[in-house]
Amino acid sequence: MSPAHERTGDATDSPSTAGDATAAFQVDLRGVVDLLARHLYSSPRVYLRELLQNGVDAITARVAVEGPRAPGRILLRPLADGGLEVHDSGVGLTRDEAQELLATIGRSSKRDVELGTGREEFLGQFGIGLLSGFMVADEIELVSRSARPAPAGGPARPVRWRGRADGRYELVELSQNDPEAPAEPGSLVRLRPRRDTEHWLAPETVVALAQDFGSLLPVELLVETRLEGAGSSGTEAPVALRRLSGEELPWRAAHPTPAARDAALAGYAERTLGFAPLARIDLDLPLAGLSGVAYVLPAAVAPTTTARHRVYLKRMLLGSAVDDLLPPWAFFVRCVLDASVLRPTASREGLYEDEVLLATRDALGAQVRRWLLQTLAEDSVLARRFLETHHLAVRALALTDDEMLDVAARVLPFETTAGTGTLADLAEAHPEGRLLYTSSVEEFRRIAPVAAAQGLPVVNGGYVYDADLLERVAARFPRWRLSPVSATDVAHVLAEVEPLRELEVADALASLDTALADQDCDVVLRRYEPDALPAMLLHDRDGDHAREAARVAETDDLWGEILAGISGPARPRRLVLNDANATVRDLLATPDADVRAAGARSLYVTAVLASGKALQPAEAALMNDSLSLLLARALAAGPGASSRPDQNADEENR
Repeated sequence: MSPAHERTGDATDSPSTAGDATAAFQVDLRGVVDLLARHLYSSPRVYLRELLQNGVDAITARVAVEGPRAPGRILLRPLADGGLEVHDSGVGLTRDEAQELLATIGRSSKRDVELGTGREEFLGQFGIGLLSGFMVADEIELVSRSARPAPAGGPARPVRWRGRADGRYELVELSQNDPEAPAEPGSLVRLRPRRDTEHWLAPETVVALAQDFGSLLPVELLVETRLEGAGSSGTEAPVALRRLSGEELPWRAAHPTPAARDAALAGYAERTLGFAPLARIDLDLPLAGLSGVAYVLPAAVAPTTTARHRVYLKRMLLGSAVDDLLPPWAFFVRCVLDASVLRPTASREGLYEDEVLLATRDALGAQVRRWLLQTLAEDSVLARRFLETHHLAVRALALTDDEMLDVAARVLPFETTAGTGTLADLAEAHPEGRLLYTSSVEEFRRIAPVAAAQGLPVVNGGYVYDADLLERVAARFPRWRLSPVSATDVAHVLAEVEPLRELEVADALASLDTALADQDCDVVLRRYEPDALPAMLLHDRDGDHAREAARVAETDDLWGEILAGISGPARPRRLVLNDANATVRDLLATPDADVRAAGARSLYVTAVLASGKALQPAEAALMNDSLSLLLARALAAGPGASSRPDQNADEENR
């Protein structure tokens, strides 16, 4: 037996002379162990993943040595004292290999690449993965027997390595028949919990973690469980072996019929992701060694929701909430997939952003997009359900995709003055006229009653993506004559009042206009349907431009001189009173200037409310003041009084 080799947390300095200009770093191994084992990972739960990964890599290496008939098995054995043993039938370690892999933290080696079988990234190193055990234990023991012969010939002697969280370790060779050594090639890792981490090594936790991380592993993953109550008094209860790993990837498994496969994969989604999918999209990228399933969510989600997917690397779970795997518009699916060439981040809980991931993201997005186009190409039950639930995804993709834009114009529902319908249907119903759209919900609600009564086709573009989408549709389908609505467009369908009527109410209109001057609102009088609507508030973009020009003219002398000649005093909003409405006619007829002003302000605030827009504090105060004055006047006039002087005079004469 070789003497034990021990190193403490301090690195050994190489000799230096007085004239040296450089010096070696002082490495605190205790700090390195703490950094790697307690701060690199997000949770102690990954300790078992790393131990399983080491076991799988060692088994893969043994297959390379002995061929496909080499055993592939990992056994988890919870101990009676609260510890845990992890046995694997892998290639094992010689003393020199253990010294190289476990004694020098962070150094890559040819042997490590062989053990990792392509896991050449930093965390893939065998020793680094083993250090994750220090998150739950202060000491890690590894006993290993190599499947390779010793350099001098004959079987290599087994080795035992004990590492401590303070940075010290010991490495010894054991005799061939030492009872602590595995009888066959492979390794045994033994952990005993540190105080306050006992729950991470509890049998039920070990089983749950092993199922989560290793259920798809291509090796036989077993856990040893004790049969409670089966042993007699004073004897140890017998044990049973429970297999945790599956035989095949769920989406690769054979089924007797397509319907059986659909049912099996839907059940897998319910067990794994927690929902019954609306539909399923098969994913397959042979060049990336990637396969899996994208499940369509059964309920709508916000476009800003981060899509998190379940990703396996070489059938080991990388993470159940991996993001940035699909383009942002594909927020309506959740994926379960396995890949072999994607690079994990240092903590192996996410994917490294490189050219391979970018190409994979585009390729997966193309497969989801192809399914989407095929599904929406026909008027099926699935297509209708998808549009009802995930129409925002179609809108998001159509903003950048011309082919999807053509589909969106044909199938997407929009709110219009003619009811809910598609743009194609609306254009077909008005082949000779213009189609208008608003850029806000409030603007649509203001003009919708009048536009609908006049047969003016207006689309509500105030919802998410719709204004930009309608702008793209207008450019792609010029024959539809689709354009943003303006106050002028609506004014053209409103009937002018007769000249005599306009002269009759000119003074009253001027007083109303003055009453609303502080609200940047002009007052005009028109006749329109429905006559039950007393007033309509229009937003004039030209008025916005004029107001901005006036602001610049006040603050900038040079631009002020230029803009003064081209800008006018137009106000950005216009309150269009309906002369066909009895309340408006009464308001214009009253001789009481205060009542007219209060009535105008009340109609203005009512028009704002009709648009669905929340009142600002100043507007709420305006409404309260107006109602107070109108109520006071009504109470002072007494019951049966009318604000119309001709009616009061007739009543006095009678």
